[in-house]
Amino acid sequence: MRHLHKGVSFAIGLAVLGASLAACGGGSSGTSGDGRIELSIGTFTEFGYEDLITEYERLHPNIKITHHKTGEGGPYHQNLITKLAAGNGLEDVVAVEEGHFSDIIDKSSKFNDLTEIGPKDVTADRWLNWKYEAGKDKDGRLIGYGTDIGPLALCYRKDLLQAAGLPSDPEGVKSLFATWESYFAAGDQYVARTGGKAWFDASSQLYNSMVNQLETGYLDRNDNLTIETNPGIKAAWDRITGAIQRGQSAKLIAFGNEWKTGFQQGSFATTVCPSWMLGVVEENAGPGNAGKWAVTDAFPNGGGNWGGSYLTVPKQSQHPKEAAELAAWLTAPEQQLKAFQARGNFPSQTQALTSPQLLQQTEPYFGDTKVGQLYSEQAKKVTRAQYKGPGDGQIQENVTGPALQAVEQGTPPDQAWQQVVDEAKKIVQ
Repeated sequence: MRHLHKGVSFAIGLAVLGASLAACGGGSSGTSGDGRIELSIGTFTEFGYEDLITEYERLHPNIKITHHKTGEGGPYHQNLITKLAAGNGLEDVVAVEEGHFSDIIDKSSKFNDLTEIGPKDVTADRWLNWKYEAGKDKDGRLIGYGTDIGPLALCYRKDLLQAAGLPSDPEGVKSLFATWESYFAAGDQYVARTGGKAWFDASSQLYNSMVNQLETGYLDRNDNLTIETNPGIKAAWDRITGAIQRGQSAKLIAFGNEWKTGFQQGSFATTVCPSWMLGVVEENAGPGNAGKWAVTDAFPNGGGNWGGSYLTVPKQSQHPKEAAELAAWLTAPEQQLKAFQARGNFPSQTQALTSPQLLQQTEPYFGDTKVGQLYSEQAKKVTRAQYKGPGDGQIQENVTGPALQAVEQGTPPDQAWQQVVDEAKKIVQ
């Protein structure tokens, strides 16, 4: 699961993983000495809001904004939950990453319904439908305005596929990547023709993508654990662990040092590539591999999303209406395009996705591919938002990930699966 989705280059990397933790600060303080309304906003990693906040203050001289920016997503969200429980200390506008959104669903009464306090001209059609729907709680209250998204594609090493006698151009690989069956079948060919070299980098990346494509994930909308009753979850497990046993996995931990080095050394041929991953690939593979990596709009079984955030207004805010107006402005298409230009955050707004400014964006490292157009089309392939109940993120991070690593180290898949079931039950009781 991705927690840090911003960074450098067009598709923001994760260089901020090593950044020091910025001061988190407290909530709003009401009115400043000069009579201006004081608002605060809390974000993590890079949202591209620095210049936008300055612009908003210029357009609204009665507003003073304090931006609390945290370097790492994990500590940021832990701090959020702590202050939410304490009933004070949160900013007026609080960003929440989609992977952590499930952690506040059962606490949604502590957030304002943005359809009630937000500008009336901000309607559902501003966003892709699935992004908008995922910002609601179980009662249909809109508690988050959507910011960016991470539509899925696949990145692959053209030279490595070509050396293995497999198609290597973006059109030619589409048959290889059409379904999970064809993807893993191509992996078997690659392993056989290269004397055992790895097809993909990290098993959890693929497994999470497969599970996220299902209509129902680890929990249903009543927050019941489905891990034993949802056949799609077990089928995805069997598929990925079978590929592991056939030698397709490089057995790397995503975003770890060996994983980063693996890009330079050609340790694997393919990797899951949400839009923000392009910068990660370029940064880690380095200039010596420029032109060797390609990205294709083909993704097994259609598409999916990995990443993105929401702006919420906690009920702790002393100025909820003004906070909602700020959040609405920051998530307008015009501002999201500016954030895209500043930090590469791929917009979730329908108007932004048709903007020439975005569609004409190319990425020289990937052969001048029109990545803006590619990911815009990928975003449209996602038709619904899978419900994420409390504990969903913990299952992905703390249960299935370690279990897959155990399989890579020799644990029988059935034994590891039972571990997954038992540990998931401890989280969702």
